[in-house]
Amino acid sequence: MDRDSKKRIYKAHIIYTKEKNRFEVLENAYVAVDADGRVAGVSSEPALLDDGNTEVVDFGDCLLIPAMNDLHVHASQYRNQGVAMDLELLPWLQNYTFPEEMKYADMDYAERMYRRFVHDLWRVGTMRSCVFATIHTESTRVLMHLFREAGMGALVGKVGMNSNCPEGLSESVEKMMQGYEALIEEFNKPDALVRPIVTPRFIPSCTPEMLRACGELAAKYQLPVQSHLSENKDEIALVQSLEPGSSCYGDAYNHYGLFGQTPTVMAHCVFTEGEELALMKRNGVMVAHCPTSNLNVTTGIAPIRQFFEEGLRVGLGSDISGGHDLSIFRVMVYAIQMSKLHYQRNRERRFLALSEAFWMATKSAGSFFGRVGSFEPGYEFDALVINDSDLNHDNYSLLERLERYIYLGDDRQIEKRFCRGMEISEP
Repeated sequence: MDRDSKKRIYKAHIIYTKEKNRFEVLENAYVAVDADGRVAGVSSEPALLDDGNTEVVDFGDCLLIPAMNDLHVHASQYRNQGVAMDLELLPWLQNYTFPEEMKYADMDYAERMYRRFVHDLWRVGTMRSCVFATIHTESTRVLMHLFREAGMGALVGKVGMNSNCPEGLSESVEKMMQGYEALIEEFNKPDALVRPIVTPRFIPSCTPEMLRACGELAAKYQLPVQSHLSENKDEIALVQSLEPGSSCYGDAYNHYGLFGQTPTVMAHCVFTEGEELALMKRNGVMVAHCPTSNLNVTTGIAPIRQFFEEGLRVGLGSDISGGHDLSIFRVMVYAIQMSKLHYQRNRERRFLALSEAFWMATKSAGSFFGRVGSFEPGYEFDALVINDSDLNHDNYSLLERLERYIYLGDDRQIEKRFCRGMEISEP
């Protein structure tokens, strides 16, 4: 996608979070975006941003907010949303998820489903995502091309698996390495919007040789890493039996160079505590909080307030198809609601405020992709223009309008979508 090398100024009601505890709210304000797609400044006075020859685009009474970031989503499970939500994690994987993922050996099927997936991410306003594909190199390449053609940012993982899985989803270490090398050669370019991410599915699905190879790939090419951590008690017990020399689940990843040696995001962390939590903090491992999935596959409630208190970085993930809704706006709502359940068990830890959920979805999650998720100078301009006039916003403050959109709105109110300064049209 070619970049239109013009500086622009956008006028709207601007809302974003520099810090998790408060919103920045500027009524009828302006944000300047330079020719590289980065924020040059925000002001209530256009003269402070305009060099005298800059186009001003006026969005009227609309809200202008950072775009959404999804830190954990399985593109290959897109078709299974809302299916088998009465099963726990391990039987859900064996009976539904793995059979669906095997279909991605078929390139026609993969292209059709992945195209719908990328379109729906666009539809719900998610401009950056950390994505699991499957073991299949060619269909993973198709997904990466679709993201690149759309102009949307993504870290896409060819999944590493060779143990405790169906034969159709097991791949030798050598073939996994060859596939990654090919994708790295094609997509691992400086400043690219779409790049590979090393993706061992989780400890139970990988032999020590597979995990070691993944760690070597991450180190050799300085690639980020994504996987799952401490989602389910049966899963944790299985990891302990498979990696008896490790002190905890996280330590097993750490042993193979997959736990913060390069930028790392771990999904769920429902039962992360003690030594594992300390290791995450020490290594700078990020948490992808997936509340809808935690509810659906009966795992538990991640202690997000405790993670904040410990200084862990936390973002949000839809975790399709353990989660049933691709919208990160909806995930925000579930994150707040689940934190209120946690609060009922432990009144010493306050439930999440709206600003905290919004910050997780924007600036905090965006930090995994670089300077993304805020309108501070130097940040890449990923943004949504929200026209909430059909939500009867009269007599509400700007923050109340944002809250009502998060709880009540949908893609019909998203008028414009931007990624790295470019307006992203419907893929």
